[in-house]
Amino acid sequence: MSFVSATYVLLLLIAFLLYWWRERWQNHVLLLASLVFYGWWDVRFLLLMVATALANYAVTCVPQRWGRVAAGLAVTLNLGVLGAFKYYDFFASQLDWPLLHVVLPVGISFYTFQLTAYTIDVQRNPHLRERSVLRFLTFVCFFPQLVAGPIERASDLLPQLQRVRRFDREEAVEGMRLLLWGLMKKMLVADNCAVVANHAFAHMEQMTTADLWFAALCFAFQIYGDFSGYSDMAIGSARLFGIRLSRNFDRPYLAASLPDFWRRWHITLMSWLRDYVYIPLGGNRHGRLRQQLNTLCVFLASGVWHGANWTFMAWGLFHALWYAPFRWVERHLPPTVGLRVLLRGLTLLVVLVGWVIFRADSLAQAAAYVQGMFLPAQGWSLATTLGRQPLIYILLLMAAELAGPAPLTTLMQSRLMRSSAVRLVTYYLLFVLTLWLGGEQQAFIYFQF
Repeated sequence: MSFVSATYVLLLLIAFLLYWWRERWQNHVLLLASLVFYGWWDVRFLLLMVATALANYAVTCVPQRWGRVAAGLAVTLNLGVLGAFKYYDFFASQLDWPLLHVVLPVGISFYTFQLTAYTIDVQRNPHLRERSVLRFLTFVCFFPQLVAGPIERASDLLPQLQRVRRFDREEAVEGMRLLLWGLMKKMLVADNCAVVANHAFAHMEQMTTADLWFAALCFAFQIYGDFSGYSDMAIGSARLFGIRLSRNFDRPYLAASLPDFWRRWHITLMSWLRDYVYIPLGGNRHGRLRQQLNTLCVFLASGVWHGANWTFMAWGLFHALWYAPFRWVERHLPPTVGLRVLLRGLTLLVVLVGWVIFRADSLAQAAAYVQGMFLPAQGWSLATTLGRQPLIYILLLMAAELAGPAPLTTLMQSRLMRSSAVRLVTYYLLFVLTLWLGGEQQAFIYFQF
């Protein structure tokens, strides 16, 4: 069930009304809505998720003296299930083994990481264990963030589910603003940019140099508008139920450096990898070389997490190789205006080339595309044959984000919007314009992860 569908709006409305009708039903309503939401794709996916969740719940209930062994078994189970569905066919094809041809369950990477974090955290601190099966399943299956994050920690989400929520009009209004803002990013920016990016990658040999650069820019904003738009709608949906989810993006294309970009992009995944991969490997405690190796492991893990394709691994390696030089420059060179401008420009360049590797179907296509950007066989051509309409939405998005992390909230708090009637008309016009000018609807990119 997609966020940009009438079915989701109906589910959200019914759940909202039932949720606030009887406070003692709140978690029951959320769990039921979550099961309907996820089961809408395929009931088999739902059964797998619930079975995996219950297995992790059972493991955390064993006596404490067996906690470490049980946690190890649960983590092995989680990663084993993820590996079987997501990676087996890929590696089997490389080794000429028989293929399973299994369908990848939607969102399996997200809820697997959430379950794994919970099990490890409970093993470290048994007081975090949730005794209620209802609340635990609601924590795992909570539908706004189930399919594409944010990846929530038990210490953040479970306490909210353990108390009765009271309706707060301001929270609900902010939730609606976030839903509208996310919808605008998805339909106006991502879907319009997708038309250009998809055409360029499918007909790469016909593209001019300018086409390749413009299409790379369009994909950068397609994936940003798509994924951050989903996150905004997830956070907004949760706000309607009085629940706050973690922030997942912080205007990443305004980053001052590559390390700064990764502090702003997919924040919950990077914090997960920091806490459960980087720090357990030793973090920065064993010298500079070990630190760089640990950083490499984090980026390779991020690439592998994104999918079973060599391009994702190459994308992770590409960022890992650039991360250390950027970090050295940040620490050792004086922060002059010229250096800051240079770092911002280089950051965008590295990110843009990285997205080409990420988007390509194969390493050969990625290499050919990047070569066409920097060493075009037919000479440098500044003419573009692609439609420029997405550029308008890209510029509008960047201008809006320069105004602050919550553009719609900032707009509605301005002097021009003091009247509730003016605000209502503005919301309506933005919604209508989004539906009217939105590009051809595309599936959310991170649904495949």
